[in-house]
Amino acid sequence: MNSSFRPPVASAPCLLGSDSDDLIHYSVAPAEVALLNGLSHAFGICLNENQDNPEARFLSHLASLFQQQRVDPETPLEKHDRPWGNVYLVQYGILRLFRESPAGKVAVHHFFSEGDLIWPVFGRSRTVRNTLCLTSVLPATLWVADFAAFRSAIQSYGDGQWHKFALVLTEEIAELTSMREYRKHTMSARERYQLLLDEYPELIKRVPDNQLASWLGVVPATFSRLKTAFANQNKTP
Repeated sequence: MNSSFRPPVASAPCLLGSDSDDLIHYSVAPAEVALLNGLSHAFGICLNENQDNPEARFLSHLASLFQQQRVDPETPLEKHDRPWGNVYLVQYGILRLFRESPAGKVAVHHFFSEGDLIWPVFGRSRTVRNTLCLTSVLPATLWVADFAAFRSAIQSYGDGQWHKFALVLTEEIAELTSMREYRKHTMSARERYQLLLDEYPELIKRVPDNQLASWLGVVPATFSRLKTAFANQNKTP
């Protein structure tokens, strides 16, 4: 027997050259696809292969107003006492909508994550009387457009289109806000924490505890006790 013989060894995929026939190459969708998908969802428009219909041209025009922007954690995007100027679509990351008192006390109103469209819903927010702030929680990839141009494009699409679009998202924000306030007054902190786990499990993993405490309407120490209690409860056989 020839002791120098060695059977052929198959290379692991990570060791194959980029031009190897054994590798399966997948095409990567352009970043703009995430933007178009987000806009189509916000406007209830189904994208298809026909790109020459009025709805497809409308979405394409809207998409042309946006520029991709990557931001670090805790980057201020909109500040109080300044007119809210932009529309944001989140491709990746989490943004925090909040108010801050002159003394520095913060009240978190909402978190936005992948696929959400964020714009100055309330008329006051578009003036110097704006009291809302928008800041990134995590490193984020955003699509950003000027609000005035965005609204003008929707208005030019047809009579009543802006009011139809604005009403849906305004009602959604108002409903979430009123429900959260109702829960603060009618549910215990423990019950609200359980709902947070049930309805927003990803936020627990991705958002700092002090911000979640503010959103839940409890002090950080209470939130920490609740988090520990539920973690121990889940370990019990």
